[in-house]
Amino acid sequence: MISLSVNLNKIALLRNSREGNYPDLLSHAKTCIAAGAHGITVHPRPDQRHIRPSDVFELATLLEDMDGLEFNIEGNPFARAQGSYPGLLALVEETRPDQCTLVPDSNDQLTSDHGFDLTSSADTLEPVIEKLHTWGVRVSLFMDPDPKQLTLARDLKADRVELYTGPYAQDWPDSSRRLGSFQRYRNAAVHASEIGLGLNAGHDLNLDNLPLFATLPGLLEVSIGHALIVDALAIGLESSVRAYRHILEAHAAGTDIGDKDSQSEQRRP
Repeated sequence: MISLSVNLNKIALLRNSREGNYPDLLSHAKTCIAAGAHGITVHPRPDQRHIRPSDVFELATLLEDMDGLEFNIEGNPFARAQGSYPGLLALVEETRPDQCTLVPDSNDQLTSDHGFDLTSSADTLEPVIEKLHTWGVRVSLFMDPDPKQLTLARDLKADRVELYTGPYAQDWPDSSRRLGSFQRYRNAAVHASEIGLGLNAGHDLNLDNLPLFATLPGLLEVSIGHALIVDALAIGLESSVRAYRHILEAHAAGTDIGDKDSQSEQRRP
């Protein structure tokens, strides 16, 4: 079954809009886990717009004794320490998550919006990947669905890639572009499988576009945050996590839930 890792950034963003610790990130992480999430993802940034270093430490402590649940920390390994933010690698070294997803985002980006270009960044990434491996951390690179780039990721000894699914989500409402966009990702997935590269995916996946995307061959994990939290506003966090997990369970069981009626059903409490 494809694993569902719930990204908690948006809950932290809401908390940070006020003083104090409401909503409590740890409490909501526990709710996600109780509802069936396979893991938790966070993306600490130097400006601490959502996830704070203290969140990373608390979540690592929560998850370390939970069998079968994974902690994934995302971020730019080259972003400098800033204030109480010690840098991504310092956080990873101290917490030793199951997976570290390296992302080529800048400090002023609203959100991650492209993958690495390994024709220009391979030399700087290689020692980072080696260091993460010495800490026993699985390494995933945030990538566009370009088979040539995926081969370079394999050559760098990345364990997995996380396909940036923003373009797929953007094309989804246009039925004339939907399948062509999906085919691009399918081609990348087939190539990743052929070269022995693990496959994750994330960014703007939702209850409508996930059923088709879940049919990608070799897909191991999806990281979903924004849409899942938006859906939680209507149906509650626990129901939202279960709705996304249901799609992945249905795919594992070979059940087709890609029609509009079944998607709408998932949004009901």
